[in-house]
Amino acid sequence: MKIEPYLFFNGNAEEALAFYERALGAKVEAKMRYADCPDPVPPEHMPPGGPQKLLHASLLIGDARIMMSDGVPLESGGFRGFSLSLQYSTEAEARRTFDALAHGGRILMPIGKTFFSPCYGMLLDRFGVQWMVMVCDPQSA
Repeated sequence: MKIEPYLFFNGNAEEALAFYERALGAKVEAKMRYADCPDPVPPEHMPPGGPQKLLHASLLIGDARIMMSDGVPLESGGFRGFSLSLQYSTEAEARRTFDALAHGGRILMPIGKTFFSPCYGMLLDRFGVQWMVMVCDPQSA
């Protein structure tokens, strides 16, 4: 069994997809617009911006998959707390990724040494997605 995050953006999923390609070296696996949907999309399910918005996209970060859409989940409210965690073997990789994701975003915890990692930081990227970037301490593995 696998669990893969599915992120919903408010009309800027394509911009997020391009940002993650650059910042994380992610590889886009799939990209489908509402206009490409084989079944008619009911007007109430069409996101702001219309048929050119992304119905579904998938990207790989290393061997991990993240999916996304401009669609809006039918239910709002409820659980909202989550963070995507990126784990690296070197401090240089972690710092490069942290800096790339932080561009245009907000640093919640500057990257640095903690009791559980030699290099750890938290941020919200420019799209409001929370990330934890860290080096796995071989002593704690």
